Amino acid sequence: EIKTMSDQALYPPIEPYYTGRLKVSSVHELYYEQSGNAGGYPVVFIHGGPGGGTSGRDRRYFDPAFYRIVVFDQRGAGKSTPPACLEENTTWHLVSDIERLRTHLNIEQWAVFGGSWGSTLALAYAETHPDRVTALILRGIFTLRRKELLFFYQEGSSFLFPDYWEDYEAQIPLEERGDMMAAYYRRLTGSNEEVRLRCAQAWSRWECATSRLYVDPAMVDRVEDPQWALQFARIECHYFVNGGFFSRDAQLLEDVGKIRHIPTTIVQGRYDLVCPMRTAWDLHRAFPEANFNIINDAGHSAKEEGICAKLVEATDKFRDYKRAQMQKPRDAPTSHAGIPSTHSPYPAVHFHEFRHSQPRHFEASLPGQAASPQPAAGTSSDKGDYPAARFHVKTPEQIRRQLGYAASPPSDVGAPRLTRSQPPGGRSSNVFG
Repeated sequence: EIKTMSDQALYPPIEPYYTGRLKVSSVHELYYEQSGNAGGYPVVFIHGGPGGGTSGRDRRYFDPAFYRIVVFDQRGAGKSTPPACLEENTTWHLVSDIERLRTHLNIEQWAVFGGSWGSTLALAYAETHPDRVTALILRGIFTLRRKELLFFYQEGSSFLFPDYWEDYEAQIPLEERGDMMAAYYRRLTGSNEEVRLRCAQAWSRWECATSRLYVDPAMVDRVEDPQWALQFARIECHYFVNGGFFSRDAQLLEDVGKIRHIPTTIVQGRYDLVCPMRTAWDLHRAFPEANFNIINDAGHSAKEEGICAKLVEATDKFRDYKRAQMQKPRDAPTSHAGIPSTHSPYPAVHFHEFRHSQPRHFEASLPGQAASPQPAAGTSSDKGDYPAARFHVKTPEQIRRQLGYAASPPSDVGAPRLTRSQPPGGRSSNVFG
């Protein structure tokens, strides 16, 4: 078994203080949970796949003393029902579900965290509802363009993992191999249960084997769970043969102008064979304001040590910014844009390469240094502040009301906030507010 130190970067395991189910259509009912600080800053975790579902590990990227952590299983995935159901299951159904969950929980705005397909859905949600998103933390960027799909499922990654590719390819007769995704879809949606399960396991094994820089046998063994394999393979293939249900192949990149004011961190493994770095690079070029991080010794999985550490660092930086914003005196000096004049944790242009999360600056990103590419028009000066339109500065009282301190919690939130504690690793965990 491949062992890594990635879990040491995470916060300690926690249990939800509330679990619930939300009916989103006549067909689908979603499982969701909340953990951390019931009165804290809301963040929603968007899982991958599609069809991958969530686990207890997904709560651990966030400081539980600061964040109100919302995790949910998308339609047909995880504990949502019915499992592996493809009816009324598209990107835009899921975008609508996220909004419905937000309003159900009486949340005005939240930070959004997603990796792999989770980054796709996070971008689609943010571009549809930019006024509801206060930050984006994205990993393993995937925009579901046809060339991204062909690289992984037709020809590309197969050159590096020919041993695992052989089993994936063997399920399809030679005459149908010109379009592997379409051939798999016919079998994954067919009436032969034995073929459906065998193909689901082969499809899922291919992705599990290639997700890390070194093959993780425990991850590959996950395909032995027949329900998970069917959920993962059927829903993924359904989305992929339908082009993600986007109106244009590069829709998410073409519409990124709608979200360039949102503080965003991108974390990408250089040797990601599932969602190759080309897509993250294209997003970086279209969205130069985002904090862009390459992890040089990592593949695709969030379990890679450097990726995991950088994701936690990103959630901690946003936590620290929001704490500072709340604590800023009402008459504190501000920049010409009306934002705090102290150096921002999200400078306008960030581009780093990392090995085990140790930064090697690829391009200048410190205040007062020239950075390339230059920030887009409308961003701030070389003082390193946020772009001019990035935040509306609120008084501490306004922010406290936005976070729900002055309002009654939703009916399904009855747990008290966590008390002051100090998790292992020396990470600050003061209760927010």
